[in-house]
Amino acid sequence: MTPDVADSAERTARKAASHPAFRALARTGYAANGVVHILIGTIVLAAGAGGGESDQTGAFRAIAEAPLGFVGLWVLTVGLAALAIWYAVEGVLLDEEDTRKRWAKRGGEWAKAIVYAAIGYSAASVALGAGSSGDQGAQNASSTVLSLPGGPVLLGVGGLVIVVIGGAFVAKGVTRSFREKLRMPGGTTGRIVTVLGVVGYVAKGVALAIVGVLVVTAAVQVDPSEAGGLDRAISSLVALPFGPWLVGAAGLGFIAYGVYCFFRARYARL
Repeated sequence: MTPDVADSAERTARKAASHPAFRALARTGYAANGVVHILIGTIVLAAGAGGGESDQTGAFRAIAEAPLGFVGLWVLTVGLAALAIWYAVEGVLLDEEDTRKRWAKRGGEWAKAIVYAAIGYSAASVALGAGSSGDQGAQNASSTVLSLPGGPVLLGVGGLVIVVIGGAFVAKGVTRSFREKLRMPGGTTGRIVTVLGVVGYVAKGVALAIVGVLVVTAAVQVDPSEAGGLDRAISSLVALPFGPWLVGAAGLGFIAYGVYCFFRARYARL
């Protein structure tokens, strides 16, 4: 990319990021993410009691079954897509003197863009009458990777990456570093936001780490059926001592993260 093209792209990105409508859409995306996590948390609680599809697809299907759910799904899709675009733009605009740090941070922002785009795609798929469960999707993806040259190694590395991401979520909750991305309110509201963020980030991080372990297990055993999404992770928790209590804590943690996302929509630094 020539300097002129790069400068033009940055100017376009900066103009878009400064537009009030674009910022409003990004905040809508955070709120949409909150709705998804509250529904996932509710379904996780139900799954701990013996049923339910405790992943994003399950949450979107629950919305689809509600009155005007079709409209709600498309609102979520637009909000999540806007949030994905926001993170993509943020990656372009990141200013860091150290080249390695700049590209590392850009990679992080663009990874978030991909995640939110994928969630938005899942919402749109359910709205259009498609969308497989998280477990089935994970197994299909694992099967595809295992069929590649060096597939078990690639899948194992992917699983370890998911574990690391889960650990990063836990660390972000424990250290409360998520507050750096917010214009933290004072008083009781600030304390509530902090508690919700700590609980939510830790719960989501643990769930992601379990999913990563399942993927690594599939790689080691060269068996895609061992992989799974949140459904499989919840089943793994249920099988442990005090499993129902752990699942209940996970469900409440997802709900806490969802409520935190609503505060994030209000107080995020954009």
